[in-house]
Amino acid sequence: MFTYTSNQFQEIIDFMLKEAKRRGASDAVAEVSEGQGLSVTVRKGEVETIEQSLDKQVGVTLFLGHHRGNASTSDFSKESLKATVDAAFHIAQHTAEDVCAGPAEADLLEKHPLDLDLFHPWNIDAAAAVEIARSAEGAAFAVSKQIQNSDGASVSAHHAHFMMGTSLGFMGGYPFSRHYISCAPIASSGGKKAHMQRDDWYSSSRIPEELADPAAIGRYAAQRALSRLKARSLSTRRCPVIFEAPLAAGLLGGLVQAVSGGALYRRSSFLLDSLGKQVLPKHVSLFEDPHLKSMTGSAPFDEEGVKTSTRTVVDKGILEGYFLSTYSARKLGMKTTGNAGGSHHLTLQSKKTPKGGLPALLKEMGTGLLVTELMGQGVNYVTGDYSRGAFGYWVENGEIQYPVEEVTIAGNLRDMLMDIQLIGSDTLIRGTKETGSILLGSMTVGGK
Repeated sequence: MFTYTSNQFQEIIDFMLKEAKRRGASDAVAEVSEGQGLSVTVRKGEVETIEQSLDKQVGVTLFLGHHRGNASTSDFSKESLKATVDAAFHIAQHTAEDVCAGPAEADLLEKHPLDLDLFHPWNIDAAAAVEIARSAEGAAFAVSKQIQNSDGASVSAHHAHFMMGTSLGFMGGYPFSRHYISCAPIASSGGKKAHMQRDDWYSSSRIPEELADPAAIGRYAAQRALSRLKARSLSTRRCPVIFEAPLAAGLLGGLVQAVSGGALYRRSSFLLDSLGKQVLPKHVSLFEDPHLKSMTGSAPFDEEGVKTSTRTVVDKGILEGYFLSTYSARKLGMKTTGNAGGSHHLTLQSKKTPKGGLPALLKEMGTGLLVTELMGQGVNYVTGDYSRGAFGYWVENGEIQYPVEEVTIAGNLRDMLMDIQLIGSDTLIRGTKETGSILLGSMTVGGK
């Protein structure tokens, strides 16, 4: 499937590291990668795009003491590799000294990486991918005559492999895959003043056989679009709010960003100096497990080659750890957590999780707003202030009454995280985050 073998990758890295040493580097890191992908989009049954990608790259980061330079190229010839090392060397000569710059310490590197089963090829051609996309979109149109248009259905298959090596003796890499199917139908209320609403749904996995049925994706996306018709606004009020599971993953992302190294050493986080302090209610814990088989957020080592480990990030509401790379850890006078490149697979769990999925969570809320879409970027991660446009559904007595649009929800992330009342059993994985829907006790809902 790939043009280059792992042995060829290793030869390229060895060459780059030797060249860096020859130029006088005190340390060096080299990484080489190759990827290929297929992506198709169908709209109203017609093929809109077919994209096939092939890419390769090699990069080197070179250190002259605490001066750092990096350069990359897509040309794997010896002449180009030498020129790339030279470019990194000249950049390092002109960069300011940074005492925190440098590769990860040798004793932190993963010497025996686990096989996490991250590579599952999807041997699909463009014609077959188009038919899958048509199946998803066709199923959406078949749900109702009110589904009269579409933003399209897409199918993507991506495969890649990489290898990384350092002058401190680390050498590691692996192949991986990512695949998805999506559909975005548009519903219309009909008539001269037709009201239209769009919604979407998707399924993603490293394993093609674990992708949801295309027709099921299309039908569910259509049902979501239809349920949005005849939306109205609300008067301004304070009320309980449920973040539907896909959005709850984003709320969790706000916590992760606030306790990540870059935000912390720049002093640009609303959770500064929170280690050992309460950041979530006592019934909530957050776990990181990079070693789950075949998950999107799994990795045997981070982007610096540092070994990853399973840990409890938040234990019964108390923050037990940050997300740190080698550099950010040095800036903070701490030790890397193996999170260069970001968080790994995170699971948010609560001792207050009613059985019965989202309907059970609605019953527990009684009256309030179920939010299913957020718009805008109104989040200040320095202060925690939060204000975003929202679409959702007004709920009374645990039952959805009508769709709601043209409202904003506002609060402060610190308060919102502490105000988590319940987490639903409708667990969903989005990217590296796994959580159910989240019920907050109260937020300001701004409307008419």
